[in-house]
Amino acid sequence: MASLWTLLFLTALLAGVRCTPAAGTDPVPTTLNPSSPNHTAAPRSSTRPTPTGRKVTAGKTTVLPTTTTTTTTTTTGPPVKTTAKTARLNTTISFRTEDLSEKTERRWIKEEEPPALECPPLGLESLRVKDTQLQASSFQRRGLGPHRGRLNIQSGVEDGDIYDGAWCALYEDKKQWLQVDALRATRFTGVIIQGRTSLWSWNWVETFKVQFSNDSITWKTCKNGTQEAVFEGNQDTETPVLAEFPESTVARYIRINPQTWFKNGTICLRAEVLGCALPDPNIYQVQEPEVTQDKLDFRHHNYKEMRKVLKSVHEACPDITRIYSIGKSYTGLKLYVMEISDNPGKHELGEPEFRYVAGIHGNEVLGRELMLNLMQFMCQEYKRGNQRIVRLVKETRIHLLPSMNPDGYEFAYKKGSELSGWALGRYSYEGIDMNHNFADLNTVMWNAIELEMDKSKLINHYLPLPEQYTSEEAFVAPETRAVISWMEAIPFVLSANFHGGELVVTYPFDMTRDWAPRELTPTADDSFFRWLATVYASTNHVMSNPDRRHCHNFDFIRHNNIINGANWHTVPGSMNDFSYLHTNCFEVTVELSCDKFPHASELPIEWENNKESLLVYMEQVHRGIKGVIRDKDTDAGIADAIIKVDDIDHHIRSAADGDYWRLLNPGDHDVTVSAEGYIPSSRSCRVEYEHYPTICDFRLTKTPKQRLREILAKGGKIPKDLQLRLRQLRLRKLRTTTKTLNQRRMAQRARARRSRR
Repeated sequence: MASLWTLLFLTALLAGVRCTPAAGTDPVPTTLNPSSPNHTAAPRSSTRPTPTGRKVTAGKTTVLPTTTTTTTTTTTGPPVKTTAKTARLNTTISFRTEDLSEKTERRWIKEEEPPALECPPLGLESLRVKDTQLQASSFQRRGLGPHRGRLNIQSGVEDGDIYDGAWCALYEDKKQWLQVDALRATRFTGVIIQGRTSLWSWNWVETFKVQFSNDSITWKTCKNGTQEAVFEGNQDTETPVLAEFPESTVARYIRINPQTWFKNGTICLRAEVLGCALPDPNIYQVQEPEVTQDKLDFRHHNYKEMRKVLKSVHEACPDITRIYSIGKSYTGLKLYVMEISDNPGKHELGEPEFRYVAGIHGNEVLGRELMLNLMQFMCQEYKRGNQRIVRLVKETRIHLLPSMNPDGYEFAYKKGSELSGWALGRYSYEGIDMNHNFADLNTVMWNAIELEMDKSKLINHYLPLPEQYTSEEAFVAPETRAVISWMEAIPFVLSANFHGGELVVTYPFDMTRDWAPRELTPTADDSFFRWLATVYASTNHVMSNPDRRHCHNFDFIRHNNIINGANWHTVPGSMNDFSYLHTNCFEVTVELSCDKFPHASELPIEWENNKESLLVYMEQVHRGIKGVIRDKDTDAGIADAIIKVDDIDHHIRSAADGDYWRLLNPGDHDVTVSAEGYIPSSRSCRVEYEHYPTICDFRLTKTPKQRLREILAKGGKIPKDLQLRLRQLRLRKLRTTTKTLNQRRMAQRARARRSRR
C-alpha cells in the first residue's frame, strides 16, 4: 500500500496526465486526397486535422517545438502564442496493387502520335554537333556567334553577355547564313528553326532558303521543282517550325539563308538539322559497336506504352516487383510506381526505403525513360544473378515513379522531341509548375528562428504543413497532393528527382533565405548532400568529362557539376526542401541533359551515361547509421522517437516499428535518442567508409510518470521501486520549491531594507 505522501503526490502528478490521451489513441490522420475531382482541400473549419495528422488553428501557421510547449506562430502583428504537439502520426495509407491488363485500361486521353521524321537530328541541341562545326557569314559579337545558334539554347538574364540566345548576323541583308558541317556525307531531309530567346529583344526569321555543298565552296540551293524553295519560318521567338525539303539532298555542308525577318528586329535564329549519315564509299566500313549491350526498350513511351512496359517488367519478375498507384493527375491518368524488393508490398524492419521521381516537368522526358530502362535492367540482371543487383533488391525497398506529370508529358509527346519547344508540357494541365508547388516550409522555419528567443523550443524537422496550404483556396495540384501523401505513408530515407535542360546535380536548400535571386543557402547536412551530389555527378559519363561544353548560360564544370540549388537560382516550394523539412528523406535534383526531350536515337547513349550513376546513388542509402529503438521492458519498437546527432541541427524520427536510418559521413558521431514517455539515451556510433551502415540500436527506459500512467490505466499496484522513485522526485521537487521560496523571501527582505533607507 502506498504511503499517504505518495498518494498525494500521485494525485498532483496525474492532474496533468489525465488530460493527455493514452499512447496509441491518436485519431487517424486526414490525408491529402490525390484523386479529388475538384482538387481542393477539406472544407475550412476553425480547427481540423491536416494531411500529416497535426492539428493547426485556422488563420495561423504554427511552428512547433520538440515537446508540448508554448510556441511562436507566424502571423501579421505581434507573435501569437499557442500550444501544440509535433508528434507526427504514422499514416495509415496503403497503396493497392494495380492490375494493368488490357481489360482494365480506360481511354483517358485521345491517342495521338508525334510527327514522324524521316531522319534524326544531327545534334545541335544535344551538343553532339561541336562548336567548331558551326560557322556564320557574320555575327554581332561572341555571345551571338554561330555556336549559339542551337535549337532551344537559353540566354542569360542580361543581353550583351557571352551567353546570348541565338546566332544573330551583323548585317541585315539576304547574304547572311548559318552553316553546319556534318563531317561526312549526309542525306539532309529538313531543318527546324526558332527565334532568339531573350527577355528584352524580339528577333526571328520569317522566311529562309537552304543551300548544300560537298566542299563548302560550291553551293546548290534547295529547289521546289524548278524554283528555289523559300521556306516559312517563325512568327514568334519560341515556337519551333519544321521545314521539310521537297526532296532529300546528300551533302556534307548545309546553310540556312534568311530572306525576311521580323520588321522590328534583326536576323537571329536557333536551329536543328535533320539528316541521316551515309557510309563513305572511299573508306572500308567496319561495323560500329553498339552503344550499349543492354537489351532494353529504347524509345519514347506515351501513357499507354508506359503501362505496357510496367506490365511486362512485372510479368517477367513477379517475385520482386509490384505496381501501385499513388493517385491521379488532373485528367485522370494514374501516377504509377514500380516497387522493386524481395518482399514487394511490405516494409521490412531495418530495410531502407528509396525512391526515384521523374517527370515533374512533363517535357523533361529523359528521366521517365531512364526509370523504365532501370526497372527493365534490374529485372534482367536479377534473373541473371548479378550480385550487385541481387544485393540491392534484397537489402533495399526501391520505388520508381516514372511520371509525376503525365498530363504535361502527353502535351509534349504529341509534338515530338524536336517540336515541343522549351516549355510545352512543363506545367500540369492546370498550369502549375510542380517544382514550385510543395509547401514553403523554409520561410516557416526561418520566420520562427527570427521570432523565437528560446532556441530550444524550435524544431528543425517534421515541420507541419501551413494552414493556408491545406485550405480549399490553396492552388495545389492533385499530383502534388498525391506525392505528399506518398512521402508521409512510407519512411523514405533517400531520393532523387530528375529534370532536364542542364547537366548538374543540385542539393538543398533550393530557396534563398532573403528571397535573393541566388545565394549559398546550405542545410545542416551540407557535407553529406555534397557527397550525394558528387556521387552521381562523378560517375555520370557526360558530367565527369572535363572537356564537355556547358549547356546554356552557366558553367557548372567549374563547380564540379554540383551546386547548392539556391546558389544557382532560388526555388521556393521545391521537392528537395520539402522532403528534407517535412520528412526524414534526403533528396537531390539531377539535371540529366542539355536537351529536355532528346531524340529516341539518343536514348541508348543516355542510358550508358547514367546507368552507373543510378546504381551507385541507390547504394548510398546504406551509408551512415541505422538501428531499432525499443522499449527496454517490452522489447516493442518505439515509433516517432527523435534521433539527434551532435553538431548537426537536423533530427530525424523512427518509423512505425521503431527502425530508423540516419545518413552520415564517416567518423565518430554522438547520437541521442528521445521519445515521449522515455528517458533519453546517448551513445557514440562510428561510421566507416565501407558501403554498409553501422548498427546503432537503442533501448529506452520509461519515465516514472509514464510507468505510473500505464499501471494506473491497468488498475495495477505500484511497485516498490516506482514508489521509491516517485518519493525521490517528490523530495527533489519539494527542495526546489523550498529553495525558490527562500530566495523570494530574501529578495523581499532586501527590498524592504533598501526602502527604509
